[in-house]
Amino acid sequence: MAKKAMIEREKKREKLVAQYAKKRAALKEIINDESKPMEERFRASLKLAKLPRNSSAVRLHNRCQLTGRPHAYYRKLKVSRIALRELGSLGQIPGLVKSSW
Repeated sequence: MAKKAMIEREKKREKLVAQYAKKRAALKEIINDESKPMEERFRASLKLAKLPRNSSAVRLHNRCQLTGRPHAYYRKLKVSRIALRELGSLGQIPGLVKSSW
């Protein structure tokens, strides 16, 4: 089980990303528009830099839904390899059979 503080920090980041998504997209559109004057694009880049760092989607990290583990994460199932193995052994995931020989 991951530290509760780390899980909560990740939830906080997710909220910030959702909150600032439209504003960040609008500023990035201005910055990347070559037809706009250089001064306006520079002002937009300064505004983008003033937004909270944790509002950037790049700072999000995938975590297991069950344990909060950040490593060995399967995107399709949203669980870590350890949780996947446990669920497979219990027969919770259809079509998944734990091999034994």
